[in-house]
Order: sequence, then structure tokens, then C-alpha cells
Amino acid sequence: MLWQTDDLIEAPNWHPDGWLLVNRDGLLLRVPLDGSDVSVIDTGDVVACNNDHGISPDGSQVYLSSHVDDLSTLYRVPVSGGEPVQVVPDVPSYWHGVSPDGAEIAYCARRRGRYEICVMREAEVQLTGLAEDEGHNDGPDYSADGGWIWFNSGRTGAAQIWRMRRDGSDVQRMVTSDTVDWFPHPSPDGAHVLYLAFPQGTLFHPRDKAVQLRMMPQAGGESWPVLDLFGGQGTINVPCWSPDGRAFAYVRYAAMD
Repeated sequence: MLWQTDDLIEAPNWHPDGWLLVNRDGLLLRVPLDGSDVSVIDTGDVVACNNDHGISPDGSQVYLSSHVDDLSTLYRVPVSGGEPVQVVPDVPSYWHGVSPDGAEIAYCARRRGRYEICVMREAEVQLTGLAEDEGHNDGPDYSADGGWIWFNSGRTGAAQIWRMRRDGSDVQRMVTSDTVDWFPHPSPDGAHVLYLAFPQGTLFHPRDKAVQLRMMPQAGGESWPVLDLFGGQGTINVPCWSPDGRAFAYVRYAAMD
């Protein structure tokens, strides 16, 4: 265990310099891996940050989602802190991934009444929701080679793990299970995908559930259990692997009495 606190923290990202980014009480925190003091990252007037945040591949920028008038809005700020710049004009938008070349971000967005996966370079491109009845799509993250976007989708019923080409083509179901599966994260070494499995019948991705972290080959194949824990929302919502792919970070909660 790296850090224990009575406060609600969520969604660790791993910075290349060896510290974790988490959110707490609307702010973003820098949690050193060496056990030194936790500090707040200055996000200016943006102080309603949620658990959809991450770090650019070169470590220079933080992407964050913060609520404005109850709608999640997507910003970018230097890792050293400052006044964030809004990078997606439409709301609500929830950051989830950045391409390995740093040129593109992927996010979940409510568009025309449904939650879909979009990417942004110079303008927003919607990748899902282009055909009828595709269900709730969420949690996009890029493969190590940048060729695939992994995501979870309820297009066949309960949420399961899928992937598609970076342009939204060649959609493939990668997991078929009895659980409700969210937030796939491909490892940076190209070997594995980590995801979060909720109990059968779970709606969306709530907090305070008995859940399981599972792993599968990035090339496809059977998954296996890694860890059973009390968690859910906030455990691994966003990319959480170390840059070398040898470890990942997660949040677990104390079980309620």
C-alpha cells in the first residue's frame, strides 16, 4: 500500500517521473511513490475536478475533467500547474485516454442524449453511436501501438470489453463474461489489458462494491483474476499503468460495516 487516507481519493495515473495523480475534493493531487508529502496541483479557478484525468505521454501536461454548472468539461493544464485551457468545447465530456504520440485524446461524451466515444485532434470526431442501438459506450483507452482504442460498451446488454480501430472501424468484442466489465487499460509494453469487473446485474459503475481486477492478453484470449477488492467507481477509471508496464496503480476502499 502506497498511501492511506480517510478522504475519498480516486483514479490514479502514473507520471513518468514516478508519482501518482489522483483527485480529492475537486482538486488534483501529486502522490510521490517515495512516500514524501502529498501536494496539490494548481488548477486555477477549475476546482470541481472529477475522476476523469490523465497525463500526456511526455509528462508535460495534465488532462482533467471538471464540473461547470453540473456538466463535465475537459481541460488541459501544465503539470507544474496554472490556469487550465478548455480543449473540448462541447459538454459534458469526460477525459479517458491520450494516444501514444500525444496527438489525440479520447473521451466519453453525452451527445444527442447518449454516452458515446469521441476523439479530438483539431475537431471532435464521434466514433460510436453512428448506428442504431449501440448502447452506452465509455472508458476509451489506446493500445500501446496507437492502432486500437479499447472501451466498454453495453451494445449487447451488460457492459463488456471491446476494441476498435483508431478511426472507429473494425469493432471487435474482446470479452464475453457474466460480469459487468468496465475501463479496459492496455499496458504500455503491449502485452496485457487490465479491466474492472463488477458483479452480474450491476448498473453502470458504482462505488463501494465487491469488484475484481482482471487481466487479458492484448492480442485477445481468456482473461484471469488479478485481485478481489472493495472498490468500483474510482478504482481504475483512467490509465493507471507504470510507463514500463511492470506495475499498475489502483484505489481500494474500506469495506462498510
